[in-house]
Amino acid sequence: MDPKPAKYGPNSEDDVIDLVTRFPFAWIVSSEAAFNATPLPIRPHVADGRLVALIGHFGRHNPQVERLRAHPRAHLLFTGAHGYISPSWLSDRTQAPTWNYASVTFACDIHLIEDASGIEALLRDLIDTQEAGREQAWSLDDMGERAARLARGVIGFRADIVDSQASFKLGQDEADREYREILTALDRDSATDLAEAMRRQNPHR
Repeated sequence: MDPKPAKYGPNSEDDVIDLVTRFPFAWIVSSEAAFNATPLPIRPHVADGRLVALIGHFGRHNPQVERLRAHPRAHLLFTGAHGYISPSWLSDRTQAPTWNYASVTFACDIHLIEDASGIEALLRDLIDTQEAGREQAWSLDDMGERAARLARGVIGFRADIVDSQASFKLGQDEADREYREILTALDRDSATDLAEAMRRQNPHR
């Protein structure tokens, strides 16, 4: 991915990896033969500092599985921090409202993971990531033998990234005064995800 492909491009590959990691619930969309879209939790696979694939799992009886088996190209759509920007926050009330957001779309080739060990590995990765830092963190082992039975009801996949488009519209085009006023309002309203994303996108402001 070009680190600055457009006016609203991410500053670096790390910004894209951070979005996928912090906002992992994405849509996987396929349209060959028939339209299908399923929302799923997704994990990034990073190699040499680059995001090369996305890992997830379907319910085994999801009809999208067989359609992807026949036509393995799909798009994965992620939305990061976002929110309405109100002119009521600004000294200049002639400004128009807008929406700040970060999003990434990946075109991917889907490879299904059907062996028990592969499915267990991706489930452990997802669960261990989500449980990290929790008191009395839960693990797949807590289920005992029931875990293997339930795992048979899912099918994993690796989505190898073919292309991507990212848009991080996070205040780059705002004048300095309006930019500061927007951040002040977001901080006041505890919109911490969006305020943090704006600060990360505009490190010198």
